Amino acid sequence: MIDFVRSWQPLFEFLLLYSGYALSQYVVLRAGVFSVAPAGFAAIGAYGAAILTMRLGWPPIAAMATAATAGGLLGLLLALPLARLRGVYQAIATLAFVQIVLSLNLYLDDFTGGANGLNGIPKSVGFWTLFIALGVVVYLITSLNASRSGRAANVVRDNEAVASTLGVSVTLHQSVAFGLSGAIAGLFGALDAFHGYALDPNQFGFGLVVAILSYVVLGGRRSVAGPIFGAVFLGLLPEVSRPLADYRMLIYGALLIAVIAWMPRGAVDTLLNLWRQRQLSRPCTSTAPVRVNTQAEPKT
Repeated sequence: MIDFVRSWQPLFEFLLLYSGYALSQYVVLRAGVFSVAPAGFAAIGAYGAAILTMRLGWPPIAAMATAATAGGLLGLLLALPLARLRGVYQAIATLAFVQIVLSLNLYLDDFTGGANGLNGIPKSVGFWTLFIALGVVVYLITSLNASRSGRAANVVRDNEAVASTLGVSVTLHQSVAFGLSGAIAGLFGALDAFHGYALDPNQFGFGLVVAILSYVVLGGRRSVAGPIFGAVFLGLLPEVSRPLADYRMLIYGALLIAVIAWMPRGAVDTLLNLWRQRQLSRPCTSTAPVRVNTQAEPKT
């Protein structure tokens, strides 16, 4: 039994890692921002933490904390020029940001290793570290969603004009979402660096952008469980579809098209909505005994 668990442990660690990436994407989409910047923040966190440890001798825990802080600050700075953009223009601008980060990774080869990446990173992150990190992030996001700021973010996501009419600062809430997304992506980028032994600039490219976005599209962007489900489902899909390896990408694309067509809210959010509707449609029955007064009123 122990050998069986150990044989699947690398897959479990992969699912935890990419669930964190999915949550960083979920945060900005939930705030009504069409951003694909988490891949860029993850690259900054991964390379920054690895350089601090390998070149400057920092302990991994300090490097990871710095990566999360740097990702959050960069997210806030990125939110400033993007405040006037909406929809697809936000996606194009943030995709350009990811491309700039990848280009810097190639050109600053004295620090990043260029196209060869970084090798010999000390492995100091395992299953439990990833599990605890994901648990803390889930708790923080859940608490934020239940707060007054979280409810205000829901209004911003659904209708920015209504939010402005109610006195909710759209720019403030979206900037906070950018900062939180950058911090989460930077943290899990650093965890990714210390989980493996090497960094390749291609691992934070367009493929990661599409993968992270697909996790949230499949699971949904209205509940925390949605992106985690999407990451786990699509992460397990290659293992389940090994006999159909030649058709794996075809299955992957067809599945996403089906979800977008019939479950535009995502699989988890659609199922939760159906469950709520079913609960509301149930007749309200009371089990409390009804007392009947059988005594006749006195005649006057």
